[in-house]
Amino acid sequence: MYSHGYKKGINLGGWFSQCDYSEEHLNSFITEKDFEKIASWGFDHVRLPVDYNIIQDGTGNMLEEGLARIDRAVTLCEKYGLKMVLDLHKTPGFSFDPQENELGFFVSDKYQELFYRIWECFSSRYGNRQDMMFDLLNEITDSEFLPAWKRISAESIRRIRKSAPQTPILLGSYHHNSVYAVKDLPAPHDVNVLYSFHCYEPHCYTHQGAYWEAGVHDISERLRFEESGTSAAMFEELFSSALDKAEAEGTELYCGEYGVIDIVPPEDALLWFKTINEVLEKHRIGRCLWSYREMDFGFADSRMDAVRHELLKYI
Repeated sequence: MYSHGYKKGINLGGWFSQCDYSEEHLNSFITEKDFEKIASWGFDHVRLPVDYNIIQDGTGNMLEEGLARIDRAVTLCEKYGLKMVLDLHKTPGFSFDPQENELGFFVSDKYQELFYRIWECFSSRYGNRQDMMFDLLNEITDSEFLPAWKRISAESIRRIRKSAPQTPILLGSYHHNSVYAVKDLPAPHDVNVLYSFHCYEPHCYTHQGAYWEAGVHDISERLRFEESGTSAAMFEELFSSALDKAEAEGTELYCGEYGVIDIVPPEDALLWFKTINEVLEKHRIGRCLWSYREMDFGFADSRMDAVRHELLKYI
């Protein structure tokens, strides 16, 4: 079974998150034609990252204009036969990106209450849908946040279940949703809570030349696939503890992000996708490619034209 039927997805990164939030951007970065194209490529779902400031003001009031934008995306998914993973990418007091300077979430009752209100809103608005999963929070960073995150996630799930008793919920761990940190997550609240992870391993290969990462962007020579150490055996070992944990707890795994930076030649990226796909398919792990357009990983970007048809076989 593929994560409640979510087998092959693509992230709409940079639309309602990690952006300038201008009207022009929000209205044009992703359009109906993009949903149509995604469906035509054989994807069965999208993951929609949303930053809190799109849908909530500083006092906790929900912003109808922002919620209406999500509604529109939901309608377009429905029109083109796509499911959705609704992902809270940034919450008051926390972002996976330290440059956003969102601090204090894990020790602030105020920030945590704002987080709960977002999920109460989402669950009451979308909890009756059969084509949506909830992704609680993108990429918890430090392991020291895990005890607080266990408590916060449990409370958020408790509140969600009041109006969305069966909606699948994704729960990720620390170190940016690392697969090796899944083993430290609590037992699922119920049968519809799944373990989520992100996979960009080997990081030195998938993120080579990344301008936002110290010690990675300054390499003088590009790392070729054959030099990266990537293999099916490597992914088997990497996933092993998470697979054991999911089996022991009677739940499933879902890979919410994976991909290769656009600095890597498309032909080399194809080899990486072939390799990880072998292991994802073997263990029937649903997954969601990062990312549809731009964001340094763009699948729809023109540079991928020569390999896209072949690559679609391996994502």
